[in-house]
Order: sequence, then C-alpha cells, then structure tokens
Amino acid sequence: MLLPIVVGVDGSESSLGAIDWAADEAALHSLPLRLVHACLWERYEGSAFTESTEVASERMLAQAIIERATERARQDHPEVRISVDIVPEDAEATLLREARRATVVVTGCRGRGPITGTLLGSVSRSLATRAPCTVVVVRCPRKNRQPANGPIVVGVDDPASGAAAIRFAFHEAQARHSVLEAIHTWRRPVHRAQAHPLFVGNLAHEHEDQAAAMLDRALRDAERDHPDMPVRRVITEGSAHHVLLAHSATADLLVLGAPRRRGPLGLPLGSVAHAVLRHAVCPVAVVPQH
Repeated sequence: MLLPIVVGVDGSESSLGAIDWAADEAALHSLPLRLVHACLWERYEGSAFTESTEVASERMLAQAIIERATERARQDHPEVRISVDIVPEDAEATLLREARRATVVVTGCRGRGPITGTLLGSVSRSLATRAPCTVVVVRCPRKNRQPANGPIVVGVDDPASGAAAIRFAFHEAQARHSVLEAIHTWRRPVHRAQAHPLFVGNLAHEHEDQAAAMLDRALRDAERDHPDMPVRRVITEGSAHHVLLAHSATADLLVLGAPRRRGPLGLPLGSVAHAVLRHAVCPVAVVPQH
C-alpha cells in the first residue's frame, strides 16, 4: 500500500505553495496526494473567524478552500490520485494524526493568522518537532519551489543521528536526477584559539581532516546503494545554519535530520533546524531519526 503525501491546506498563500510542491512531489514519485483542511485552523493560528459566525458559513468556507486546493493540485498533474478531507479539529492534532499514515506531510510556513513573514508557524514547528514521518515546510517564492534540477542539499552532523536524512536526500536526488550536496561544518575548540601561530595552521588541517573522515563515514552506506549518484562534499569551518542558508539559494530541497525519542513528544527543535526553517529560500525537509 502506497502511503500518501499529505498536505495541510487553509486557503492562505503559504498553503497554496505547499500544495504546488506536494503535487509535484506526488507526480515525481507516483504517490497519491491527500489534501486535508482542519476547519479550526484559523482559530488555532490566530483566527479570522468571529464568535458570531454561523456553522453553515464555516462549512461553506471549508468546502471552498478544499475545492480550490483540489483544482490547483490537478492543474499541472491531472494524473495524480487525490483524496480530500475536512476535519472539525485544529490543524496540529489533525496533521500529527495524518503523519502516522503518510509518506511525507507538507505545510506552508504560516497559516491565516495575523503574523506572517519570517516567523515559523506553530503548526509547522510542532510537526517538525513531533511528526513520525518526514515533514516538508515550504516557505519560498514559487521560482524556488519548482524543481529546476538544482542540488539536493543535506546537512550532516552526526552519522548516528543523520542516517535517515541522508537516505531521504539520496532518494530525492536520484528521482530528480540532481547532484547531492552533503554539507558538514566544523569549528576548532575555543580553548585552542590562543595556540601558538606556528601551530594554528596544523590544528585547522587536523580538524578539517577529522570532519572529512566523519562525512565519509556518514555517506558510506548511501553511496554504496547509489553508486552512480554525483555527490559534492562541502566541508567548511563556520556556522552550520549560515552555510546551509547560503546553499539553499540554489537548492531544490534542503534536508535535515531530527532525532526522536520514544513517546509522544519529540526532542526540541535544534537552533540550526529552527533557523533554516525560518529563513531558507527553498523547501526544507525534516526527517525523523528514531
């Protein structure tokens, strides 16, 4: 049974971008697409409804939103099998439940609430932190979310915590016939900053060699499984989120790993992932590592 790509829709510009990306992805991988509208979404994000709004009006609005979403998804990909659902619940609970039987869950960065811009919406943040499947957050101009054979970028921190993200990135790069860019950043320890000038260069080379060896270990299994995949290694000293954001400008997709603990709550979203989700100019996939 093929699990669908689920996209949360609420009629906002952000969710329209998520629909575009999800429809492209469903067509690319021959997967079904499921459009889900939680009709308490606006209340959860900062409400456009008033207490006096009639239930019938809410239902009409919900129906109009889901019909527009369906029409938009079918516009470029009539071959994709689409199912829809309107759920009388808030978006976070709805999409977390949908994530249990989805290949990927796709959202925009914000809902219809009053605060937009670079802020990461509460629903997107919760999904990235807690969902059991991969979550893609689409917060970028249309030209940056349309596949253009740009590289698939994956941030690699630790081989143990990033294996699932690396596998996902290789799978996406293979489907798109794209180059995969594997990025690992490093920093020399602060306590060695005052080292004698004659040794500073050697210390830098030592840390860079260690970083290169770690990246080789992290990529070994995926490269063995994809022997023809062109892989570009990027090993640099500096801030991880600054490097990843710079590479997002030319990427089709940026992939990050997110550790998960057992139980209903995920580990807190790390500072690098949070910064990338807020500011990347390409879609960002957060892949859970259980």
